[in-house]
Amino acid sequence: MDVYIDGKFYPKADAKVSVFDHGFLYGDGIFEGIRLYQGCVFRLEEHLERLEMSAKAICLQMPWTRQEISDIVCESCRRNNLTDGYIRLVVSRGVGDLGLSPKNCPKPSIICIADTIKLYPEEFYSTGMRIITAATRRISPAALPPAIKSLNYLNNILAKIEAQQHGFHECLMLNEQGYVAECTGDNVFLIHKGKLITPAPHSGALVGITRQVALEIAATLKIPVVETNVTRYDVWNADEVFLTGTAAEVIPVVEVDARVIGTGKPGPLTAAIRAEFRKKSSHEGTMIR
Repeated sequence: MDVYIDGKFYPKADAKVSVFDHGFLYGDGIFEGIRLYQGCVFRLEEHLERLEMSAKAICLQMPWTRQEISDIVCESCRRNNLTDGYIRLVVSRGVGDLGLSPKNCPKPSIICIADTIKLYPEEFYSTGMRIITAATRRISPAALPPAIKSLNYLNNILAKIEAQQHGFHECLMLNEQGYVAECTGDNVFLIHKGKLITPAPHSGALVGITRQVALEIAATLKIPVVETNVTRYDVWNADEVFLTGTAAEVIPVVEVDARVIGTGKPGPLTAAIRAEFRKKSSHEGTMIR
């Protein structure tokens, strides 16, 4: 596998960054996780727009055009002979000194990794997964806006550790008001009495690309959508629950906090949304060739 770093491709073993890079020292940077399906980089323009917005939010001046970054992503896929895979695009503040000030980092760094990923066991997509609620709360939007897809994921990792310590792969994270924000890396949806309900963007969740696709599919399928505050009670009493994310795609949840969701099996609307997502994934985006 070859990894792109600042203008050159390096073999995986030689793909390295400086210990003085502020992305490594302080989590000072941004990233995007992107999927490749049958040679199509799914929703690449939307991912690059979000990358630009994250950069602006943290006052990181990117010297590359959107087309240049798009070319880097596509070449990384071609270079690694991928037709299906996962792309991790990272922009860090770059090399500086041991002080916090970003003014000491004259040049940002860009990295692109094109590989494969398997976030959850394959059987979860047909049988559904079980999750719990973590005690770790989602960091306040007043402290760090969740719309910034930053390199600092320790908040999410602490919740992931909780889930794993209790034998689960994933968990709900609540915001400081006690409403459901998201999972450690996925957005949350529930279906109740024919409506698709999801936490509002102000809840403390990342506004995901796959989340937006799910909302578009719901509109196509004439499923009413409600974006609002969601409680654990709402989740427990949902007819169906599913999660969305670039790596996770659309995955059903059949148990939350030992409460069985619906029939205890993936529901029909979740299946319909997942099927429509799979149709879209291979042609809505940028072809690498």
